[in-house]
Amino acid sequence: MSDAQRRLFGTDGIRGVANHAPMDAATALRLGQAAGRFFNRGQHRHRVVIGKDTRLSGYMLEPALTAGFVSSGMDVVLVGPLPTPAIALLTRSLRADLGVMISASHNPYEDNGIKLFGPDGLKLSDQQESEIEALMGGDLTAALAGPSRLGRASRLEDAPGRYIEAVKSSFPRGRSLEGLRIVVDCANGAAYKVAPTVLWELGAEVVSIGVAPDGFNINKGCGSTSPAALAALVQERRADLGIALDGDADRLVLVDETGAVVDGDQILALVAASWAAQGRLRGGEVVATVMSNLGLERFLKGKGLALHRTKVGDRYVGEAMRERGCNLGGEQSGHVILSDHGTTGDGLVAALQVLAVLVEERRPASEMLRRFTPLPQKLVNLRHSGGAPLKDERVVTAIAEAEAELGARGRVLIRPSGTEPLIRVMVEAEEERLVESLTARLAEVIRSASASPVQAAAE
Repeated sequence: MSDAQRRLFGTDGIRGVANHAPMDAATALRLGQAAGRFFNRGQHRHRVVIGKDTRLSGYMLEPALTAGFVSSGMDVVLVGPLPTPAIALLTRSLRADLGVMISASHNPYEDNGIKLFGPDGLKLSDQQESEIEALMGGDLTAALAGPSRLGRASRLEDAPGRYIEAVKSSFPRGRSLEGLRIVVDCANGAAYKVAPTVLWELGAEVVSIGVAPDGFNINKGCGSTSPAALAALVQERRADLGIALDGDADRLVLVDETGAVVDGDQILALVAASWAAQGRLRGGEVVATVMSNLGLERFLKGKGLALHRTKVGDRYVGEAMRERGCNLGGEQSGHVILSDHGTTGDGLVAALQVLAVLVEERRPASEMLRRFTPLPQKLVNLRHSGGAPLKDERVVTAIAEAEAELGARGRVLIRPSGTEPLIRVMVEAEEERLVESLTARLAEVIRSASASPVQAAAE
């Protein structure tokens, strides 16, 4: 099955509205059976680790997936609410054949998603996902185990402790966070217990918000997509740093002591400069996506380092890092992959790398987390109403004209979202006025093409 034929898997697993296909119990059951068959290789007892965030729909999807895996002969290890990177870690440490995270990341509670990890703790490739999706579309009778070969389900009670110790080990030995006041916003999500614990055990004075999940409030007015409350509390409590995680804690944004929000590009810049000075940065470059600011690229170039860009998605960043021998990569949105410490983005580990620099330098976050001045950049999300507006001749022409007008002074990036029915329009340039005008012009042309009856008929 080609990427163009895939219907279920997007850029980060399967995602949708809870209790509506494909994010319903029937699909989850079938996914468990198909993935169980795909990873059922050899005569050993096969094992899958399943974690989730705090959404109400997790109570529906978790048992459905469990039933699917058990019926395919796999033993299921349930770990409850834990960050996505914890599932990647446990999949490897428990020698499991597969890891599953039930989460829609930064989306509201109404949505949910399913992410799959291979035995190496890495997100599945497009090819693997396509093969599993093809199995789901066929007859799965052959995937079912006989009565004596059914799997068992059990709960791993010490799973949070295992992850907490792994995260703490990423912080430089011999140092502590003593004397620092840190506000952490856990987005009422998967890290609501483990994140405050890690920071406190490393010596910080911890102020926690977003730690009272009720099944409905994940990412609601909190977390990395809504850092306003965190910024206000950092200033109110005179904290040294604010840490905002998203619903499954695989990404973060930071808030310095002045209340200013810091994105993933600045985090990458700080860690890259620090690691390069210590001789720890492998490959002489950082991997990021096409969304990262041109200012980051120029900053790294000034340090004698390169920026390698991939398409959007931390999975693609991770793949490029492995191919190019790099140990640092990430996204502007706050996914930061530190392959010395894990296989996927980990907001808590990334925050500790920043804190390690602050402890070493003994300078405030506002000084250390402004490594470069970003170029003006604007992103507009357009709800996609059908058709293929990006293939419309008017849109193609408008994009070409915008790129010609910018030349080397900026960039235009227009792409469909891999997780939502949106078209994302991004313009970046040295002049704010030019960014605004080009973004408005391109958005208007795309809206017109999307609503065009001629375009709709052509589809």
